[in-house]
Amino acid sequence: MISSRLLNIPRLLAALAALLVCGQFLLNSANADESSFDALAEYAALDVAASTDGQAWFALAGNARAAGDLETAAGALERAAANGFAPARIGVEKSRILVSGGHFTEAIEELNTLLAHGFTSVGIITGDPLLETMAGQAGYDDLVQKMSALAFPCQYDEKFTEFDYWLGEWDVHVENGQLVGQNSVEVDQKGCVILEHWTNSGGGKGMSINYVDKITDEWVQVWNSEGGSQINIRGGLTDEGMLLIGTLHTVSNGTTVPFRGLWTLLPDGRVRQLFEQSSDGGKTWAAWFEGFYTRKNSS
Repeated sequence: MISSRLLNIPRLLAALAALLVCGQFLLNSANADESSFDALAEYAALDVAASTDGQAWFALAGNARAAGDLETAAGALERAAANGFAPARIGVEKSRILVSGGHFTEAIEELNTLLAHGFTSVGIITGDPLLETMAGQAGYDDLVQKMSALAFPCQYDEKFTEFDYWLGEWDVHVENGQLVGQNSVEVDQKGCVILEHWTNSGGGKGMSINYVDKITDEWVQVWNSEGGSQINIRGGLTDEGMLLIGTLHTVSNGTTVPFRGLWTLLPDGRVRQLFEQSSDGGKTWAAWFEGFYTRKNSS
């Protein structure tokens, strides 16, 4: 009686052959340059092996495109898609192939299809030298703007610009003109937050993060200093400026009091910052700090 193991030998040999073909293809892809790469031969090798390796087919598509064989590139990309390779990467590569063939309108349509399916990695598009050759074309520029607005929504929401008058590098004085510190206020996270880094004249430091809470549409400031003062305030623009109200907590003694801050843009370009606290639950307020911001580059 013939062993079942012997009956399986032809299948094992066929599988081994397929693996060797795919391995040789990947080796060729790694070593190929545009002038020597035979895309059609590599396609035939994968086809003979009945390869279901989506990565191998996708790599062939890119190499064939780089070698100028766009027909083979398109065919290999179809095989990659049929074998379950990442749809987003398929779409981007298809756009590259279309651009290589001068089909700019079709390439933009393909990218818009990606956008419609939730692709918002605009940096992949604008960072691609081939796709970026379409920059300046209305359809492409419109696509990039739409994708950017979804990828980085805070940059396209005017609400997040309301506190921009506080941005900058500042010297901070009190009313009598004494310099009490320096403040660096800058946008971060693609416009979603404002970061404040404060250093007083004695070297003490503190920082805050400021952002729009889109659930309530309020501005929020969360401040912490090395001395243990913690400020949590929220609010929005008023006729006098940005008014935020909440609490001041002091870590050292565990006290929490009502607290508010008002940032007012003055006619001369300075910003007045007034912090007040209350000892009677918000019925009356007393100044906690008043500072006047002057831009460092101001003459």
